[in-house]
Amino acid sequence: MENSLDQLKPSRLWYYFSEICKVPRPSKKEEKITSWLMAFASGHGLECIKDDCGNILIRKNASPGYEQRKTVILQSHMDMVCEKNSDTIHDFEMDPIQPFIDGEWVRARGTTLGADDGIGIAVALAILEAKDISHGPVEALFTIDEETGLTGAFGLKPGLLKGRVLINLDSEDEGQVFIGCAGGKDTVASLPLATEPTTEGHAAYIVSMTGLKGGHSGDDINKGLGNATKLLNRFLWNAAKDFGIRISSINAGNLRNAIAREGFAVAEVPVEHIKAFESAAEAFHHDLEGELHVTEPGLKFGVSPAPSAGTVWTKELQTNVLNAAYACPHGVLAMSREIPNFVETSTNLASVKEKDGKIYITTSQRSSVESSKKDAGDMVASVFRLAGADVEQSKGYPGWKPDPGSELLKLTVKSYKKLFGNDPEVLAIHAGLECGLIGAIYPGMDMVSFGPTIKGAHSPMERLHIPSVKKFWDLTLEVLKEL
Repeated sequence: MENSLDQLKPSRLWYYFSEICKVPRPSKKEEKITSWLMAFASGHGLECIKDDCGNILIRKNASPGYEQRKTVILQSHMDMVCEKNSDTIHDFEMDPIQPFIDGEWVRARGTTLGADDGIGIAVALAILEAKDISHGPVEALFTIDEETGLTGAFGLKPGLLKGRVLINLDSEDEGQVFIGCAGGKDTVASLPLATEPTTEGHAAYIVSMTGLKGGHSGDDINKGLGNATKLLNRFLWNAAKDFGIRISSINAGNLRNAIAREGFAVAEVPVEHIKAFESAAEAFHHDLEGELHVTEPGLKFGVSPAPSAGTVWTKELQTNVLNAAYACPHGVLAMSREIPNFVETSTNLASVKEKDGKIYITTSQRSSVESSKKDAGDMVASVFRLAGADVEQSKGYPGWKPDPGSELLKLTVKSYKKLFGNDPEVLAIHAGLECGLIGAIYPGMDMVSFGPTIKGAHSPMERLHIPSVKKFWDLTLEVLKEL
């Protein structure tokens, strides 16, 4: 049943989430949401600062009687992952997200919902607006470009924040309080695009891998999801070996921090092998259904005739790309020896794409151990260097070391038990949170992260659990009141 978000409670929180959905906010293009936040602050008579990096800080005075309480920072990020299904027409720089209610969940039509981290922004705004909430001084920090580079957190300067207690509103599992996170880095390989004319005796086919769930390259990396980039390449590698196909193009995966949902290639198939090629595609689809039926019930794989591009990659380029993508690791590399069932190190083969005369293969690595993060990146880099590729690695970002003795943690756990009758789980997360960078800039900052339940983040399957939002709201208010 599809309904407006207007009926949901707390009404002002959901009002602001609905309004945020109307404001385009792709990573690195946050101008519209920045202006919108500044207008909000002006309209409510609140102090607002835009720093040199583009982050927004809004300050609100303490409620009466709470002037001597600690200043609390409510931190969230402005940008969202912009992913859509291939058959969805949507311009993330211009068009609003279209949320709707689906049972106990809020979803979006054919795109990511942006609950990561739009719901965190909405909580902060509802608190900044409210006249009937008990709290000490509040600083609401809204950072830019969390999803693609942590640019806002990297750009923070000492002295901007007055508070030394921070609640990060960017977690995705209600009932869990996070006190640590993994660090990450990107490893990108490139090879010059070298082509030659298609020869006679070939027929062009489009090869499609679709219907996968996708997901967060950190939080979902251990859930057994299919990777469209890996699976498409696996078929092409075997088809090249068995039938001598030639690749005209590959466009697989998208964002570096998302598990690839879709992949497409155009291949020239020798006419004498067409029937065998089509049969092999059917058999491969059957194999994938057998391998992934539990985690990927909607997967679709197939081939169909297509117009010829007139050119194919050279044999050397094709061999190097297919071998490197096949050899490149993807998934969990190591589990923690200290925290049960916690992924310590992983890598994500995100995409293979053509751009500006080159083939780019994009990957990302995560680890809660700095040396292991470097090792994972070097492992991936070595695979691509064996294929003759140029490799560039990002500077990366640090992890957030857990502090089990945190006073804010103790208060959060106490507040959770008071409200809901049981203790929350206290965990570290195998994803990047801005807390690591903020803690490096502001040593001694006491931090926790919690949020509602969000499933399928970074994919069009993203959905926000409505009952968990109310608990997220209640916990935030209780912690603010008790600090």
